[in-house]
Amino acid sequence: MAFDQLERSPSLAARLDADLRAAHPRAVIEAAFMEFGPKLALVSSFGAESAVLLHLASQVSRDIPVLFLDTGMLFGQTLDYRQQLAARLGLTDVRDLRPRFTDIATQDPRADLWKTDTDACCDIRKVIPLDRALDGFDAWITGRKRFHGGDRLRLSVVEDAPPHTKFNPLANWGKADLDSYIAEHDLPAHPLVAQGFPSIGCWPCTKAVEEGQDVRAGRWAGQDKTECGIHVARAPSPPNVGGDI
Repeated sequence: MAFDQLERSPSLAARLDADLRAAHPRAVIEAAFMEFGPKLALVSSFGAESAVLLHLASQVSRDIPVLFLDTGMLFGQTLDYRQQLAARLGLTDVRDLRPRFTDIATQDPRADLWKTDTDACCDIRKVIPLDRALDGFDAWITGRKRFHGGDRLRLSVVEDAPPHTKFNPLANWGKADLDSYIAEHDLPAHPLVAQGFPSIGCWPCTKAVEEGQDVRAGRWAGQDKTECGIHVARAPSPPNVGGDI
């Protein structure tokens, strides 16, 4: 069957999840790549734990498109790490996704929307750019894990996320698994990890955490918000009339 004719249905996700729910993360990525080929993308924040998933994917194919959300509010260390890690792993197709100029100009001209409406800020800087970038793909890979808690406790290895199939190869792994893999392959750490940041997003909404706190406790600290929104089901985004992302 041609890649562009692949059926994207709950039954496909359910079949794949049944086959892969106990598989090694690399086997999950291999299966995703075999099923979807050039219609598969990987979304990475190049954050605290990103090296593991990116290294696993590079062992399958260094040409898998990697979608990186450059929100305009990332730590400088994250931007440097993105360059260094991509070069180290030989990734050939890292795509920097940025918010539309018109969205920023009309909704966040002073770059302070995060102070009053974090959901709207995430929407224009993360959700909309990713929605548009995923229009050319049938499936995508995430780095989500159950041990991060919240809604992720019920995370499947493969899930239906119309119009896409979503793969979560690391769903079953805990921190010990990640640490072991990083040590085994001598993967470089994000520089902020040593400063107490176990989960890293945009600088206004990310704080260091105390020892023993939840891994995502520093994300939107003091708010009910726990997710940026890219993993929430949405209606299809409008076409990119202006041509920029």
